[in-house]
Amino acid sequence: MSERMKITVLGAGAWGSALAVHFSIRHDVTLWTRSEAHARAMAGERQNARYLPGIVFPSALQITHELGAAVANAELLLVAVPSSALRGLLTQLAGLGVACPLIWVCKGFEEGTGKLPHEIVNELLPDVPSGVLSGPSFAIEVAKGLPTALTLASNHALITGDIAHRLHGGTLRIYTSEDVTGIELGGAIKNVIAIAAGISDGLGFGHNARAALITRSAAEITRLGLALGGHMETFMGLSGMGDLILTCTGDLSRNRQVGMRLARGETLQDILTNLGHVAEGVTTAPEVLRLAERHGVDMPISRAVNRVLYEQVPPRQAVEELLHRNQKAEDPRQ
Repeated sequence: MSERMKITVLGAGAWGSALAVHFSIRHDVTLWTRSEAHARAMAGERQNARYLPGIVFPSALQITHELGAAVANAELLLVAVPSSALRGLLTQLAGLGVACPLIWVCKGFEEGTGKLPHEIVNELLPDVPSGVLSGPSFAIEVAKGLPTALTLASNHALITGDIAHRLHGGTLRIYTSEDVTGIELGGAIKNVIAIAAGISDGLGFGHNARAALITRSAAEITRLGLALGGHMETFMGLSGMGDLILTCTGDLSRNRQVGMRLARGETLQDILTNLGHVAEGVTTAPEVLRLAERHGVDMPISRAVNRVLYEQVPPRQAVEELLHRNQKAEDPRQ
């Protein structure tokens, strides 16, 4: 079997464009955007000036806004739309009778239902081999060809076997896992914690506070993950601790930027209006808290982020409330 695949990337944000650029080196790639104007601009400029400026598209990368044509001959679909757009796109794919393997890279919960991406995929495309690709990765670094390691999780042997093998290579190292729920939870909740890290840094609390915040947040994520059937090793791995560290410390993190700007006194609405990209942690935060309460899991840092975002609690007050919690043993299960 040829190593080369026909891959269609659905979603031309920064991450979708970066993956399209990377995989174009060894595969036949089509990049789809729902906007005809955006498709026309990318085709003419040979870059995604809106979301990934300065990265020149390979000459072989195809661009289209026509969904039917984009998926017609694909051997693999990479879904890179925001989690809020996932259900709508999958509904369209189901209507087109899509049957080829599908991998999603969006991170977060469906607003209102609290469903993880795999639950939506299983609902709308139950017979399609599918999986999630996640891990510590800034889009611009992948697009530039800098070394990156990700985890591809699935319960389908085709995904973790042949497809993982064919995607692995160059500067992108692909590990595999069967813990879909754990991988998704790590990728989603770290965005909420990155807001907390941005608040801490924005208030000038220093490196000690940031390290403590990351570590105790990892315990929160692990508690909820184990309650939902995730594996302990997942939360110590790339999509757990790895993604958490990157998003809480990297200046390219949009969620960290949200936290830093909240600490400076900006309103959430102004921040989101001026950000220009989706900050998944803002919509993920209340879903995480609802899920934690449903399963009786204590997540004080996530709760504090919710209070700042949606209860107008000043960031400094939220931190002080965390610091004054009762002393306890250090145990990720408590």
